[in-house]
Amino acid sequence: MRQCPSSRSRAAERPLGRAATLAVLALATCSCSSDALNPFAPVGPVAADDSKILIDATIIMLAIVIPTILLAFWIAWRYRASNTKAEYLPYWAFSGRIEAVVWSIPILTIMFLGGVIWIGSYQLDPFRPIESPAPPLEVQVVSLDWKWLFIYPREGIATVNQLVVPAGTPVHFSITSGSVFNVFFVPRMGSMVYAMPGMVSQLHLRADRPETMLGQSAQFSGDGFSDMQFQVRSVPPAEFAAWTQSVRGAGPILDRPAYALLARQSHRNPPAAFRAVDPTLFQAISTQQIPPAPGPEPGNEEHAGREVTPAGRQ
Repeated sequence: MRQCPSSRSRAAERPLGRAATLAVLALATCSCSSDALNPFAPVGPVAADDSKILIDATIIMLAIVIPTILLAFWIAWRYRASNTKAEYLPYWAFSGRIEAVVWSIPILTIMFLGGVIWIGSYQLDPFRPIESPAPPLEVQVVSLDWKWLFIYPREGIATVNQLVVPAGTPVHFSITSGSVFNVFFVPRMGSMVYAMPGMVSQLHLRADRPETMLGQSAQFSGDGFSDMQFQVRSVPPAEFAAWTQSVRGAGPILDRPAYALLARQSHRNPPAAFRAVDPTLFQAISTQQIPPAPGPEPGNEEHAGREVTPAGRQ
């Protein structure tokens, strides 16, 4: 199954070229002040393998990009107007050796990239469970405008814009949308997957240690897209059990009327919790027995961006 040696998550143990590329890419992600969204600070095997593939692919592409840039500068210097020693061949049209080099390097690059991507696609198949002696935690994910709903079917609870998972335990996400297409992404845990209305996507992730992270929507879905983030906490198993008990002790019930209010457009919803959930709710959403929300329609008065509390009060 998807396994990741601990060395994959330690830049100091990587070759110098890979470590240098990691530093450049980390700067490019604009995560200078925080690792909350930094995919190069993985907390689990999937994110570690994802970052390794990205680094390896970048190194392979640099093998053609850097020589091409250097060659362009060399040609400009070699064939400058003041260099009378440069050979001038106005009728030259073809060189088999040059053609061989020009075509062989891109072909080899594509072959290397194809191999890396093919192997990674097999090992990191989102539907493929992560090997572990512990049974996976089931979490049902629903993307809404503009918030995330997380249902824990075994625990019988639900949260909004807050995902809590036990460290060291695989998590099986079943992902759908109660509105338009969206993308579920926790950069430090691993792969992004589409949330689609009328369909259920599968994703298996794991956080190997306690950590606080951020998840986000990775596809534009209207005015509230930029604030469509959620808090992710991986906690020790005992703390997770205590958290589920505390959620069951307070808060409203998430039934269909409460979901109808929650599904209305709203911005910057704070984390919230439901002490009980209608067990048929996710199935009804994913099969569209509950019609999907109309999506980002600014002219629709019913979806005017009102704030909605967990109990459905406006």
